[in-house]
Amino acid sequence: MAGNGWREDVLGAPFERLELPLGEDREGPVVATLVRRRHSPTDTLLQPRGPLHGVDVLYVHGWSDYFFQVELAERLERLGARFHALDLRKYGRSLRPHQTPGDVGDLATYDEDIAAALDAISTEHRGGPRRRLVPMGHSTGGLTLSLWAARHPELVDGLLLNSPWLEFQGAAIGRALIAPVLKLGARRNPLAPMPAVDPGFSTRTVSAAGEGSWTYDQRWRPERGFPLHPGWLSAVFDGQARVEAGLGMTVPTLVLLSDKSMLQPRWDEGMAHADVALNVDVVAHRALSLGDEVTVRRLRGALHDVVLSEPAVREQVYDAIGRWAHALPR
Repeated sequence: MAGNGWREDVLGAPFERLELPLGEDREGPVVATLVRRRHSPTDTLLQPRGPLHGVDVLYVHGWSDYFFQVELAERLERLGARFHALDLRKYGRSLRPHQTPGDVGDLATYDEDIAAALDAISTEHRGGPRRRLVPMGHSTGGLTLSLWAARHPELVDGLLLNSPWLEFQGAAIGRALIAPVLKLGARRNPLAPMPAVDPGFSTRTVSAAGEGSWTYDQRWRPERGFPLHPGWLSAVFDGQARVEAGLGMTVPTLVLLSDKSMLQPRWDEGMAHADVALNVDVVAHRALSLGDEVTVRRLRGALHDVVLSEPAVREQVYDAIGRWAHALPR
């Protein structure tokens, strides 16, 4: 058992978790949960000369998800980073029985979760040299971190985005048509049930029970996702509208995307080598609205979560991150 509030994580040693109290909202007490790999003096993963040496990576998951990507943590630490992951309030390790999964009315609410995580991380390096911060976000987590980084440019040295949900699948015009209806619904009843839209194809591409090779807790990453509500989706659309207007970021940003999408109502074997959640062409275009120094890397055969793709694709992912990391300010 670790000290200072850290406890062994559900992933098992050497992973540990730290609960971060965040006060209360309309559903009662809320927490976020920080996860790290425990390091020893003989740890061989951290590379003192790696391109991410001196960098803290804070990973934020997407919608209906949580951190379980052990290989991601290990590979980024081989590149020299110190890795932490954050299960946001009402997701994964932070989800409580009385809560509506993922419920939030403004993505800026997560500023509190991120601030608490960064405070905890800073205590690990107290008295040492300043470390660079490179947040990494997947899907909705990528949108959340993009907006957060634009609000806190003084804290960020680079940004890693794994299939970030920067734009609606139907592009900006589709979002503009739907957004007013969503806003009205969110004002009347932010937790009103919405029709299910996830046919379970994303799970099929990832899970070892389907076409994938990964195992995880399906309570925290259900087969067809958590139910959608207008309050949450309206918050996402508001965030995407801010990206469309331009975030003006100046730090190096790497956007990792599949080379193709397959957004269709029936299963096709090609989905095991494509993004079945986002329109990657629309996202690639919208990525240009993030700032001045954006690199978009398209990966042939990648899944929506590119780090859960087949081994050959994952090697391309970590190679791309390593080469991009050399452009980070020192």
